[in-house]
Amino acid sequence: MPQFKTVLVTGGAGYIGSHCVVDLLDAGYDVVAIDNFANAVGDEEGSPALNRAEQITGKKITFYEADLLDKAQINGIFDKHNVDCVIHFAALKAVGESMQQPLLYYQNNLLGMLNLLEVMRSHNCYQMVFSSSCTVYGEPKHLPITETHATGNITNVYGRTKYFIEEMLKDLSAADAKWNIISLRYFNPVGAHPSGLIGEDPTKEFTNLMPFMAQVALGKKPVLTIFGNDYNTPDGTGIRDYIHVMDLANGHVAALNLLCTSHLGLKIYNLGTGRGVSVKELVDVFERVTSTKVPTKYVARRLGDITAMWADASLANTELGWTTTRSIEQMCTDFWRWQTMNPDGYPKKNKTSVIVMNGKS
Repeated sequence: MPQFKTVLVTGGAGYIGSHCVVDLLDAGYDVVAIDNFANAVGDEEGSPALNRAEQITGKKITFYEADLLDKAQINGIFDKHNVDCVIHFAALKAVGESMQQPLLYYQNNLLGMLNLLEVMRSHNCYQMVFSSSCTVYGEPKHLPITETHATGNITNVYGRTKYFIEEMLKDLSAADAKWNIISLRYFNPVGAHPSGLIGEDPTKEFTNLMPFMAQVALGKKPVLTIFGNDYNTPDGTGIRDYIHVMDLANGHVAALNLLCTSHLGLKIYNLGTGRGVSVKELVDVFERVTSTKVPTKYVARRLGDITAMWADASLANTELGWTTTRSIEQMCTDFWRWQTMNPDGYPKKNKTSVIVMNGKS
């Protein structure tokens, strides 16, 4: 049994959050999840993703519809639960949208984190795993990217919010030795749980590549729009380090295990496969493993995007005992299973106003 008992997961109804909750429950943790449904589907029964996570694991999740900008509400949740550690996913996360609405992103992501840290401190909870991003590196100076690569020269507002939060955490851990924080810099999560019950169900038009591609393969969208085919890469499309969402979820459990046994102050790890795959390559693999056709259309580069990026994740391997095990083919196969089982995503019931603080357990 883990030393920590209760883990609070912010953004728990979202894509990465819900997959991580499954892994946490399987690892023996009690999970309290919160979400404001800015990036996730909700209905009058709460979160369809978390209801299905309960189905997958056979375990219960305590869920609150809550917003980190409402500090009193978050304080009330901490009053009710003896939280040992927080995994903080909740954030607005669309690169394109962040360039159009910077104030929204700064308010939500930075103030939300400040409120959370203050409530944690007032409840004597100093353990956190923070969901950061490889966007903090900006346009890479060298590849693969290690954790010592310079940060701060960032090409988009979303990435800057992650960078500013990391700087905040550095200052906080330097000022108060009680804090014990791991910041995980994700590369590009794709795929879905192998059951096909949970997956990525975008709530905004600024969508990620794989859901868009799957919708085209299903015939729900006519063509996949690829931003830029004039990058300085072998086939002209951007290169990313795609990581299976379940490998990413495993990384959070590994981080919790280290926080349980070590006092780190603030420690940063890359979570990626170490392999760069171009957008065109990913489309080709997806077509091959799903036996579908994905018509593509190239348009101008998107503001804020970079050319190529992949991780050196050897530090996470050495210190967390973590490595990726799932291939690009499995990422595509698992996502296609989710999408064909749920062609319209989660069931969209009419969402009535939910009584805030109505914990479901």
